[in-house]
Amino acid sequence: MSGGWPGGQACLPSAQMALDLVNKRTDILPDYELELIYYDSMCDPGEATKLLYDLLYTEPIKIVLMPGCSSVSTLVAEAARMWNLIVLSYGSSSPALSNRQRFPTFFRTHPSATLHNPTRVQLFQKWKWTKIATIQQTTEVFTSTLDDLEQRVKEAGIEISVRQSFLTDPAVAVKNLKRQDARIIVGLFYETEARKVFCEVYKEKLYGKKYVWFLIGWYADNWFKIKDPSINCTVEQMTEAVEGHVTTEIVMLNPETVRGASNLTSQEFLAQLMSKLGGKNPEETGGFQEAPLAYDAVWALALALNKTVGPLKAKGRRLEDFNYNNKDITAEIYRALNTSSFEGVSGHVVFDAQGSRMAWTLIEQLQGGSYKKIGYYDMTKGNLSWYGNDRWIGSGPPADQTVVIQKFRYLSQKLFVSVSVFAGLGILMGIVCLTFNIYNSNVRYIQNSQPYLNNMTAVGCMMALAAVFPLGIDGLHVRNSQFPVVCQFRLWLLGLGFSLAYGSMFTKIWWVHTVFTKKDEKKDKRKQHLEPWKLYATVGALLVIDILSLMIWQIVDPLHITVEQKFTKEAPKGDVDQLIEPLLQHCSSEKMNTWLGVVYGYKGLLLLLGIFLAYETKSVSTEKINDHRAVGMAIYNVSVLCMITAPVTMILSSKQDASFAFASLAIIFSVYITLVVLFVPKMRRLITRGEWQSDQQETMKTGSSTNNNDEEKSRQLERENKELQKIIQEKEERVSELRNQLSERQALRSRKRPTSSNQNHSSPSLPTPQNNPKSLLPPPGYPLPASDNHSLPPTFSNSSTLYQPDGKINRNNCHASRLQLLYK
Repeated sequence: MSGGWPGGQACLPSAQMALDLVNKRTDILPDYELELIYYDSMCDPGEATKLLYDLLYTEPIKIVLMPGCSSVSTLVAEAARMWNLIVLSYGSSSPALSNRQRFPTFFRTHPSATLHNPTRVQLFQKWKWTKIATIQQTTEVFTSTLDDLEQRVKEAGIEISVRQSFLTDPAVAVKNLKRQDARIIVGLFYETEARKVFCEVYKEKLYGKKYVWFLIGWYADNWFKIKDPSINCTVEQMTEAVEGHVTTEIVMLNPETVRGASNLTSQEFLAQLMSKLGGKNPEETGGFQEAPLAYDAVWALALALNKTVGPLKAKGRRLEDFNYNNKDITAEIYRALNTSSFEGVSGHVVFDAQGSRMAWTLIEQLQGGSYKKIGYYDMTKGNLSWYGNDRWIGSGPPADQTVVIQKFRYLSQKLFVSVSVFAGLGILMGIVCLTFNIYNSNVRYIQNSQPYLNNMTAVGCMMALAAVFPLGIDGLHVRNSQFPVVCQFRLWLLGLGFSLAYGSMFTKIWWVHTVFTKKDEKKDKRKQHLEPWKLYATVGALLVIDILSLMIWQIVDPLHITVEQKFTKEAPKGDVDQLIEPLLQHCSSEKMNTWLGVVYGYKGLLLLLGIFLAYETKSVSTEKINDHRAVGMAIYNVSVLCMITAPVTMILSSKQDASFAFASLAIIFSVYITLVVLFVPKMRRLITRGEWQSDQQETMKTGSSTNNNDEEKSRQLERENKELQKIIQEKEERVSELRNQLSERQALRSRKRPTSSNQNHSSPSLPTPQNNPKSLLPPPGYPLPASDNHSLPPTFSNSSTLYQPDGKINRNNCHASRLQLLYK
């Protein structure tokens, strides 16, 4: 049998050793002798093409081709199927050769570069990493390896969060890794590019206890110390940057002392190989590392051919019958190689479905500037042999990303205590006001302020203040299961407190506006008696509306606890690779915005209407509700604070301290202002004037009818005063008209004065005055004139003609002196 061999300096002696030993074994191919025909293609595809045709078209017929380099194997394996030839490589690692559609008869004892990937995945799982990053040189072998890695980590539930590549300059790619917080980084590049990468890694500080780099293990042990003019980093800087990185390398020499098919241990094989090389330096001998793989490749071929003898004999065929058109013998050889399994000097030899060697992987770590073996991984058995001597800069393997710790935000306890003190003092103040109002409820001045409504206001204020306490209770004080109860207390205390406090004030101002802003005609017809039950009914109606709405809300869409997570992550103090993700608990329901819109809309209309009514009644004075101006002032303050607080607290909902402070202080200020405005003036008046004594005595004597009688008299006098003012205005207009008539009459008489007095007496133009004493009376509302007859002319001594029975004055009887009489 013959085989084509384009190989290296060390691989050829190792293959010849194997071939010689196979030919000596009587249990392997006793009727055949293998012959090795070899050429050196120097890993040049063009040269390999020429040598391939020389091998194929010269005697003897070749049964197997055995190329070395990946570039040559790609050419030979793709063409060999045209001659029905099996291709067995000892040094090809390109992942592209694992394509069975393109290379249907290809096998290799050198593992594929993708064999590193199962080992890497195993290490990721061992150290509990679920997120990695990659940086690769843009060549076909590394791109194929990375594609395979991406598929394997996806199956293992691991994510490649960052994937960077470069052609010659890795600076931008390394910066991107830094910017995207890459921690576990797999680097796929040749040795020269590795020095460029780690020079940039040093500049970006992408090394240390937070980072782990995975590199290819076939670099020289001192690769990072070699001077390279393409980088501007010192050896010390490079040594610092590469410290702690992990490498994976295919095991090409069995680490165990096992005698396999060749009856040689790995150490005995090395000794024989060195004798064949004549003492050459292994580091200067090409293919020295792959020599065990070449040795096992010959043994794999010999054992496979040996397995074909029986099946072919059963079919009446022999290996000598092979030619380039015979597919049956090729199929038998393929089947035998595909099922190969034996111990070789490079380890256990077995092929996967793509014809690639399944071998052990050596895992090393750079510790203190030198590589230390930390484990092996056997892909065939899925067995990880771990030495446990891995060493890290930190306390252990770093995290694959910044550790995010979820931490709940709680209300500042200093703020909660401070606000609670003010709320407690407000409740105490409300109790004092309520006690004062009840104790002095018989005082007339207190009675005229509708004390029962004031009592409701005080109770509502205390309920609103009591809501401050559950408003500040969060997960720091209660368990999550109890938190919805706290939410209910907040809602009901605030809702009912507002209805009682504001509803009672709104009822007062509503009644004052209804009664005292109507027209006079309607007021005259309206009974001015105040019926207290109507006031209480109004407050009750507002309270019932709130109770029903809250009940419907809690039945249909009850409040529950929700957790807000949309916060910027915070860095803790100290050099800790952690971030804190704040969480915040809220009371919420499925349609929270809808319910809040309904409640805020209803109460907002009440607040606006209260402001309008308070403005309309600011100048009204009534004894039935003597504190309505104070109520209006309280409504102004409550309305403004509520309208500001509601939207602001919704905006500040993500800031628990600010939201609580704004809401609670708005409640406290509203209550304080309301209590002070409504009750302090009453206390001051009763204390300074002592009215609680006199009013109590007067009330015992006269009862409540006194208040109604005084008010009725006041209204009667007001009506009479308006009527008298109207009469006076009419009389003044009449007097002005008479003065004009008198002036005209005097001018007419002065022109007729030359005539004698007799003619004056006989003149028919002057009528005879009538003796009517009532004609001298002044108009209503004017004082009576003094008795001074001598001041009047004789002709007008009898003034009965001044006022006629019909109330009109004759122009012929007017005289200037009578005008004086009217104004006396």
